[in-house]
Amino acid sequence: MTAELLKLAGSIAAIMFIAWLARYWKLGGDVRIRSEEQAREIAQETLCGFNPVEIALDKAGMAALMRDADGRHLLIRRHGVQWAGRLLDHHNEARLDQNFLTVGTGEKTFGSVTLNLGAQASRWAAGLRHLNIGRPHA
Repeated sequence: MTAELLKLAGSIAAIMFIAWLARYWKLGGDVRIRSEEQAREIAQETLCGFNPVEIALDKAGMAALMRDADGRHLLIRRHGVQWAGRLLDHHNEARLDQNFLTVGTGEKTFGSVTLNLGAQASRWAAGLRHLNIGRPHA
């Protein structure tokens, strides 16, 4: 009986230690874009030299769409606990459904992203359509 209680106490202690270690290393958690400033930092990490002049944040904080002064568009989305981004060009697909804008990069590994942009969704969809009309970005 005593050996079983010691095993139980040891198991509980090990679980508590692992939980503390995960918190200390900041593993897991709720990773979201909470502000435009954070989105700017993610853009810089994703694509060096991309300085957004306009940012649209998904209402859930899972993705963002940005435009720089040159008219380039960057889409960032959550990838596990990290962020992934793609510069959009003439290969992108954009589908508008009221306040939701679904953007596909044409890249299977990145997939498509649906952003809840509210009233801004139609304006961003129009901007992405212009990418398909104009020349591809280098």
